[in-house]
Amino acid sequence: MNIEEIKGDGIVQLGVHGKIDAMAATEFQNAILKAFQKSSNVVLDMKDVQYVSSAGLRGLMIGQKTASSKGGRFTVINVTDPVRDILRVTGLDKALAIQ
Repeated sequence: MNIEEIKGDGIVQLGVHGKIDAMAATEFQNAILKAFQKSSNVVLDMKDVQYVSSAGLRGLMIGQKTASSKGGRFTVINVTDPVRDILRVTGLDKALAIQ
């Protein structure tokens, strides 16, 4: 997994590439938390992610909870069909702002 950060007007966008499996989940979670240290609005671009493990889903929920606690927004964009299916089955599609 690889994560690139793009800063914009009051927003930090993270582009995630590869699988978010158990081995990458800590790095994924840390990148989200670091982004929230720079801005209360974080966008996660998942166009190049085909798989998210349960540990990766935890990172998504931590992102959502962090945004809520800061009065910000955590938006997930460009979700691939395999990842969208995982989010739907787990019910996280209702908890996350997905565009």
